[in-house]
This record gives sequence, structure tokens and C-alpha cells, in this order.
Amino acid sequence: MEITKDLLNDLKKSGVYTVILTLLLLWPGTEGISSGVLLLALPFFVVLYFVVFAIGRESILSAIQSWIRKRAIHAFLFPAGMLILYTIYLLINGQNPLEGNPWLLVYIIFFPVLAFTLRRETSQKIGWFDFTIFVLTLLPSAFFSVKQSSEIPFTGGGFDSFSHIMILLTGVYAFAVVRGVKEVGFFPEFKFNSLITAIWVWLAFYASVFAIGYSVDFIQFIGYDKTFDVLFKSILLTMIGTFLHTALFEELFFRGILQNMLARRIGQAKSWKIFWTIGFVFLFCCAILVGYTLEGKMKWFPALVTVLIFAAAYVIENSRKFEMGLYTSLALTGVTFGLVHYHAKSIIYIGFACIAGWAYGYTYIKTKNVFYSALVHMLVNTSVLIFGLKMMR
Repeated sequence: MEITKDLLNDLKKSGVYTVILTLLLLWPGTEGISSGVLLLALPFFVVLYFVVFAIGRESILSAIQSWIRKRAIHAFLFPAGMLILYTIYLLINGQNPLEGNPWLLVYIIFFPVLAFTLRRETSQKIGWFDFTIFVLTLLPSAFFSVKQSSEIPFTGGGFDSFSHIMILLTGVYAFAVVRGVKEVGFFPEFKFNSLITAIWVWLAFYASVFAIGYSVDFIQFIGYDKTFDVLFKSILLTMIGTFLHTALFEELFFRGILQNMLARRIGQAKSWKIFWTIGFVFLFCCAILVGYTLEGKMKWFPALVTVLIFAAAYVIENSRKFEMGLYTSLALTGVTFGLVHYHAKSIIYIGFACIAGWAYGYTYIKTKNVFYSALVHMLVNTSVLIFGLKMMR
């Protein structure tokens, strides 16, 4: 593996982000955590998040790709290394790695790597094989749970779980590194324009929440019952936890991989209308089904949001001012993202989740960076705490 100047610079940047996050773990996140537990967790935390901040950077990604092309067996060293670290972490915290369903975790982290390695597809054209591997990887992840606790730190309120980070890294490694899907955008960077985009998209989304939510008694202002310092700490910890555990994971799979691959597949077909039509009919039917199988008013709300989102995508695609497929893929993933929140059991919440899916996907289109769509996701999820609101589900 050739050590270039760009590679060294990207490793340094990843180290800086790791140090910043580690300091946030140490303060103010150590309350209720013993020093012994913290010291055991810290090396694993540093290693895992250094990889999170490094693996998606172009120079590092290219270097790994060059290395695994030399011998196919090299592709399996990364998931094997993660599994070894995971096993060690469980053992030192008194867990039995063989309890529960450990083979499902092995399947999730090895299956997509094995599938792409055996296929040895180097073309940038996205095919149905790629989407099949995506579904077969993500669905078990969505329903996956282990008996063992793998929180980091192990007790006292962790930032994330080891198994969760492993699945996140598997997504990046399998699709961006081994398969070579371009512009997954999984790397932290500071760009002022991207930050402004993320902030105004968040504010625009919440303007719609306020405008619609108050009119149907979906949200209430309840204010704050904590002092400023306690409230600030609570908001900060919630933001960090939401960003690492929820937002980054969902944005990688929904935007960096799925929306990205859909846009490329539609672009290859040189016709967006067939994808738009099939997607709209299917998701509109799903939206009606979702609305009328849940209790509550405004049963038509998810279907109306679906119509508006697909109408917007149609107008934008038809204008031919943007790369073909971008906004059709945005509509498809945005509505799908909202409808999979069926578990929330709230009709209005699902409708807003569809709008949020559009907001996150739009941010990804404009920034080409999962970390900024995750930033919007984090802000949306913590806005209830920030603004002192209560959602009436």
C-alpha cells in the first residue's frame, strides 16, 4: 500500500475528529461511569471511531481498494478484524460471545463482502444484484438483536454499541470499498456552504412541522423544567447520541447507499418516468394502507404527502435542469423512509417522516456527504428538546 501525502493528510484529519469525539465522551459523558469501565472501553472507542472517520475518505478508500485487488482474501481481513475486536470486548466485559444469535452478526458483516468479492464487479453500472445484496444485508440488520450487551462504555450510558458500529462500517466497507460505489460520501469535513445548507433545510422542515402540527394539535409547547446548564448538557448528550447511533446509520444506508444507487440506476436507464410511475403507484398504495390501518385522524395524510413529494420530483425531473434520476430517487427513498416508521403508530408522524426523508435526501444531493444529512437528521430528532415541545402521537 503506497503511502501518499493525501493519505497521510486524511489519516491526520481522521485522528483530529477522533480526538474531538473522545473528549466529548470524557466530558460530559462520563457521569455514572466508573473509571475502570471507561478505561476498558476507551481503546475500542478510539479505534472504531477512527475507522468511522477514515474509511470513507477518497485517498484511504482508494488505498484499501488497491490492496484488496492484489489478492481477494485481503477483502475479508477487515470484517475478520472487527469480529475479533468485538469478541475481545465481550470477553473482557464478562459476556459469552456464543450466546444468543452470534451467527447472524457474522452473516451481516461477511455476506455483502463475500458476495461482492466473488462477483468481482468493477463496472460503475448499478444492477439489480447490488440492490439485492443491499436488501439482504439491511433487513437482517433492521431486525437484528444480540443477547450480549455491547454498549461503549459497557455500563453507565454508552455512546453507541459495538455491534451497531460494526454494521455501520460493514455498509461503508462492502458498498464503497469492495463494490466501489462512488460518492457514498461517508466522511466528516467542514464546509461552510454545506453547513448553511444543513441548517436552512432543518429550519425549513420545522417550519412545516409548526405550520401543520399546531393546526392539528400534533405539537404542544411545554417549555423547560431544567436549569440552563442541566438543559445544555442534556441537549448536547442527546445530540451526540442521536448523531452516532441513529442519524449516521440511517443516512448511510438510506441516502449514501440506497438513494445514491437508485439515482445511478435511473441515470443508466436514460428514462426516469418508468421508475417514477412504478414507484409512485406502489408507495401511494402503501401510504393509503398505512393511513387506514392505524388509529387516528387524517388517515389521508401519508398519501397526500406522497402525492406532493412525487409531484415535486416530477416537476423537477421534467425541467431537465438537474442530473436525471436525482429527484426521482429522492422521492422513492424519502417516502420509503417515512413509511418504514409505521412502528411509531402515528399517522401524522409518518407523514412528517416522509417530508423529513425528502429533507435529508435533498441535503445529501446538495452536499454529497452523509455526515451533513445526518446533521439535519440529528437536529430534527432533537428539536423537541431544543424548542421545548411535545409531540402528540
